[in-house]
Amino acid sequence: MTTQNSVPRSTRSAAVIGAGQTGVTAALGLLDAGFDVTLYSDRDQRSLRDDVPATGTALEFGVTQQAESALGLDTYTGRAPRHTGLSVRIAGGGAELIQFDGNFDGYVGIAVDTRLKADERLTAFQERGGRFVVEQVTPETLDTIAAANALTLVATGRGGLSDLFPIDQARTPYDAPQRSLLTVTVTGIGYGKDVFAHRSPAGGAHSGFSILAEQGEAWWGPYLHKDAGPSWAFLGWARPGSEWETRFAAADSAEAAHRIVQDLYRDFIDWDLPEVLATQVIAEDPHSWLKGAVRPVVRAGVGHTAGGHVVASLGDSSAAYDPIAGQGAQSGLIQAQRLVAAAAVHDGPFDEAWIAEQYATFLAVRGDAANKVTRLFLSDPELAEIGNQLFAAAAVHPKFAAALVGLLHHPQPFLEVDSLDAANAFITRVTGEDATALLGRFAPAGKFARSTFAEALTNA
Repeated sequence: MTTQNSVPRSTRSAAVIGAGQTGVTAALGLLDAGFDVTLYSDRDQRSLRDDVPATGTALEFGVTQQAESALGLDTYTGRAPRHTGLSVRIAGGGAELIQFDGNFDGYVGIAVDTRLKADERLTAFQERGGRFVVEQVTPETLDTIAAANALTLVATGRGGLSDLFPIDQARTPYDAPQRSLLTVTVTGIGYGKDVFAHRSPAGGAHSGFSILAEQGEAWWGPYLHKDAGPSWAFLGWARPGSEWETRFAAADSAEAAHRIVQDLYRDFIDWDLPEVLATQVIAEDPHSWLKGAVRPVVRAGVGHTAGGHVVASLGDSSAAYDPIAGQGAQSGLIQAQRLVAAAAVHDGPFDEAWIAEQYATFLAVRGDAANKVTRLFLSDPELAEIGNQLFAAAAVHPKFAAALVGLLHHPQPFLEVDSLDAANAFITRVTGEDATALLGRFAPAGKFARSTFAEALTNA
């Protein structure tokens, strides 16, 4: 990491609105690239760390870790418990249908508390000379900020700021959230091969994903909590009108969320129940849970203030993803790194054309693919037949299981899969086998293996 003194100071100035993980990453990157940077937040640093929940589990993989490394930032791969694969179970209509265990090929996943990342990067930002301003930025004050800076990035949708960036209707297929969400972070189980051993030989090194066609989806994965350290996170998605949606809505505390999750597994996902019963709430963090809903929306990369100044969208202000495929935090960090790299070598104004070009390039190399993979995991009706084909192939062939879960790391290969023929070509390319013959070997799971996790059975 370059230090403040080793970077020649620039007369170019930049402002970043929003001190979440993506905003502070961009601010620190621009500072190290020689900009004079001011970072704005409606909360002070202590409040950002301790008075709000984490914005999801922020699971990220190799490509995103490379983006952080390119900025000279800690990727947390040496501090957080690592995910080395994803174990999937799919049930529907009372039947247990598909199971596979996909290994991550050449990369690992990590889920880090966004409050921890933002706090540590905010500290480094200020130590190196960045200005941190605590105030609510409105569309009116944003006009003044944009007028005073060569480059202004908007990394928060609060206070009506997201309305400055028109919705891209062609890239936004949904007019409402597709799931209700519930998350809670817990301790009580480790990462050894005895944890979730019924799912994978890797045990607790693999995260677990269960899909119940009529209800929704549920995920467990290793996590690094800001206070408790190595821990586990649950993230659930409830379909509109489902029983899960009613249950999720009743959560009003970490303890209540934890009870809801344990009851959910007792009633619907009993194959994982012993591990879930062994988990414990993080009592010292009353904000270790979150419920809500996200409408997946893609917005324009360029906005205009009332005075006509151009501003750039960043992170959730550019695209709000349903977190089911883990693309939100990843895309925001990749977008931030690309913007910083482009700005560092740009000799000219950061005008509308420059911002639009950077955003178009980001959409081409990540955003569009991330959006499509999210739709795949949301069981979008337009992709349903393709999804059935791909998940069945993963149940038959380990190489394809690795490729399918690898779309969470690098979604780009899925862009070209726009038909059943293209899906079959993808399967054949990955496995080296004729897709029709491979799929002919598929058989329903029949009955998933049940956990015999000894510690949980003793305590239950």
